Amino acid sequence: MSKTKYKKGDVETLISLSQEGDIKALEELIRRIQKNIYTMFSHLTVKKEDISDLTQETLLKIARGITTLKDPKSFKAWMSQIATNTFYDYVKKNNKSNLLEYDENKLNEIKDKLGCEPGQKCLFSEIEKLIKAALMTLPQPLRITLILREYEGLSYEDISKITNTTLGTVKSRISRARSKLQEELKEFI
Repeated sequence: MSKTKYKKGDVETLISLSQEGDIKALEELIRRIQKNIYTMFSHLTVKKEDISDLTQETLLKIARGITTLKDPKSFKAWMSQIATNTFYDYVKKNNKSNLLEYDENKLNEIKDKLGCEPGQKCLFSEIEKLIKAALMTLPQPLRITLILREYEGLSYEDISKITNTTLGTVKSRISRARSKLQEELKEFI
């Protein structure tokens, strides 16, 4: 397969080729998913070096374990499971409570800045920062569940498997997380 064909190939094809030992297919697959994984971790922690470390560790685990994936159609849930477990392990191993808490003063600073700078792009950037800051105020279980649903687009069933909780717990966490975010962002909605 030529380099162009790898870039045009769908994810399932790249997974199958990677499982057969095709390094170029694996490289293309990793290139495609790295931004999603980085984004997921950027919503879970605020330190850029931790985000990069978690992303690299997750990509490495995916590359090493790609042959264990039974159904290429379940890749997104499998990938999210690896990322979630990597995050949990990192928090436990390093006892990084600062990964889980967000400085309330920082949130207020962002709220104060919102709308002060001209231009649509600046406004969008500030709103994005405000949403991330509000996400960081959520307790870890609520934050992870909401991110898997809203940012990763996973089903409740997949989230239940990933977080090792019941379907009812997932639904409850998502509902509570949405309510807390709505309360935190009420002056902007």
